[in-house]
This record gives sequence, C-alpha cells and structure tokens, in this order.
Amino acid sequence: MTTWPEMEPMPNNLVNYGVTDNGIAVIELCSDSAGEPLTEGKTPVNTYTHSMMRDIDEAVLRARFDDDVTVIMMTGHGEKFFSAGASISMLDSVTPGFKYFFCLHANETLSRLEQTPKLVIAALNGHAVGGGLEIAMAADIRIGRKDSGQVGLPEVSLGVLAGTGGTARLSRLVGKAKAMEIMVTGRKFSYEEAKEMSLVHDVWAGSLDEFRQDIMDYAGQFTLPYAASKAIGNIKRSVQSGMEIPLEYHLALERELQSDLFQSGDAKKGIAAYVNREVPEFEGN
Repeated sequence: MTTWPEMEPMPNNLVNYGVTDNGIAVIELCSDSAGEPLTEGKTPVNTYTHSMMRDIDEAVLRARFDDDVTVIMMTGHGEKFFSAGASISMLDSVTPGFKYFFCLHANETLSRLEQTPKLVIAALNGHAVGGGLEIAMAADIRIGRKDSGQVGLPEVSLGVLAGTGGTARLSRLVGKAKAMEIMVTGRKFSYEEAKEMSLVHDVWAGSLDEFRQDIMDYAGQFTLPYAASKAIGNIKRSVQSGMEIPLEYHLALERELQSDLFQSGDAKKGIAAYVNREVPEFEGN
C-alpha cells in the first residue's frame, strides 16, 4: 500500500508537492475561488492564476529532474474541485497583453508536463471544468471520482475559447465533431459520460480518502521495480511526438526508441526474466 506523501507548499503557496517512498510525485492544486492561497474558512476551488501556473511549472520541473520519481500524479485539494479553471477575477483585472502571456505560459507549462517522459495521472477528485479540464487533458491517464462533479469547457459563455490547449487536446481525444458540440454549447457533463467518449479512462466510487488511496495504489504499479520506467518514457515519447508526424516518420521514431531500449539494462532483465519464467525487478536504466 502506497501512503500519501508529506506535502510542502511551492513558492507561491498555490500548489503542494510531495514524493512517496516509491517515487510518485504528487502535485496538488490548492487555492480559493479567486486563485489566492487557501485560508481557513475558504472552499478549495483550485482556480489558477499566473502564480499558480508558475508553481505547477516548478513542481513539474522538480519531478522531471528527480531520478527517483517515475510517476507524476496531479489532483486538487479538497473533495469538491479538481480545478475550476482560470481565475475570472484575475482575468477581469489585467490587460489583454497580460492575458496573452498568461495563456502562453500556461500552454508552455502543460506542454512541459505532456512532454516529460514520466507517466502522468490526473486524479479528478471533483469538478474539472474550463482550465481545470485543460490541465487534466495534458495528463496521460485520467480517472474521475464517481458523483464528485462535472467536466466541461464552458468558456464560450464568457465570449472566449478554451485557450490553454482545450480546443487542440479535446478534438484529439474525442474527435472533431464531439469536441465542437461540447465547446460551442459549453455544457457540463458527468464523469460517466466523459468515460463513454474516452475523455477519462475510468470512474471510481468511494470517499475522497478511498479515492486517494486507490489512486496511489494504482500508480504504484508503474513504479520501480514493478515497471520499466524507461520503456514507459519511450512509449510516451513515441505516442506524443509520433501522432503529429506522418506514419513513416512515426515508425522511424519508434524504431529509434526501441533501439535505445534494447541497449538498456531493464530490457536485458525483462527478456531474461521472461525466458527463465521469473518476475523481473526493473531498475530504470
């Protein structure tokens, strides 16, 4: 059983970060409805500002450079929201130029998360709407907590679009026609419907504590020595990069990544263990 790690706040006190003994880095969004640091009596809505995105960016980099981390898990503080998206009060108070660079940095942060060669799991503990869903879509695996909230991209009701990767990632995940319907109506829907369209991978019942424990145990299967983390990283690179290039070039990329793995210690361990009918103990090299 993997236990929840000891968490520490990132510099702007809008993200908590911790690493389990078996190498799961937990990134927990934590803010009030205005996107300010959470104080007693405030509901954790986990809306994001530029300051939170800087905290997320720093947490992603910390996990990326930590050789002991093989899995990144993102979640929201509390049981009502994964994230309600960008702080509307912040957007109402800044210049169009600031809004542009805010979206640019958010895109860069989520691309960094998406391109990090470590498995990223989004533990959707509550509502994931607007920018909250955009953050979740940059993860590799998304799991929702049953009856905990809704998902959607309602930005059209504000006269804007989902500009932190929402239009790009949603259309790639659910198809152009379905993505158009979701975004032009701005409707919100259940995790069960999200699963039907493969927007989330699974929906799990249980209290928040049970959900967290189930997620930690699920993530544990992708840690050392149970999983070949280098192979997972190369699989992720092939899928993320290869989908955007012609098939013949994707196949060439795949061959190069496979060649890299064939020279790894873990591939030697895995193949030898299979031949000898043993369980391999991977080391991540």
